Amino acid sequence: MAADSFFIVIEGLDGAGKSSLARQLRDSLAPAHGNRIQLTYEPHNPSAAGKHIREVLAQRIKSSPRALALAFALNRIDHLDTVINPFLCAGGKRVVICDRYVLSSLVYQSTDGLGMEAVYQLNRWARRPDLTLYLSVSTRNCYSRLRNRPSDRELFERNLNERAEKYGAAIALLRGKGEQIVELDGNPPFPEVFANANQALQDQGPAWLHIIQPPLL
Repeated sequence: MAADSFFIVIEGLDGAGKSSLARQLRDSLAPAHGNRIQLTYEPHNPSAAGKHIREVLAQRIKSSPRALALAFALNRIDHLDTVINPFLCAGGKRVVICDRYVLSSLVYQSTDGLGMEAVYQLNRWARRPDLTLYLSVSTRNCYSRLRNRPSDRELFERNLNERAEKYGAAIALLRGKGEQIVELDGNPPFPEVFANANQALQDQGPAWLHIIQPPLL
């Protein structure tokens, strides 16, 4: 791994504001780091099995939980091999911000017949994030935000109370394996959420990772 690279993951329930925070962090870091900042996401559509996963999430086709967990693992290794690792290892101080990663798989792909540890083992080769920011948002706020989305509801955009509990267990599992995960309150207005995320980057990130331009909120 490149010594000057930094891999950030943004996590949370559907409707937590992950994508908005990821984009704002990218835009705010860009003045200092230019094209050495990359924003990406999972499941990654162009990578292996990406289109299949999107079809399952849109409920246009069906898949067993085990097959879907394997599809996400395949998508992730291709995403790492073709996008994330080449970018981070290209030289200079580089940052990748990823909207969802292994933590999401532990929550969304684990079932009664496929536990979190089993899902983790499917992804045990995945590059470890340098920092994961988890947006903790009440399920009431998440549902309210999801109702304002124009698209049809996806497969996992329900049963959020159960998934919130699973996030707690999944975070504990990854912390037990040495991962750095910071939980942020995602319920306040976005400027406050962003300020707390920025502070977490200053506290946990390398000295060269800094924001020199406040976001246009």
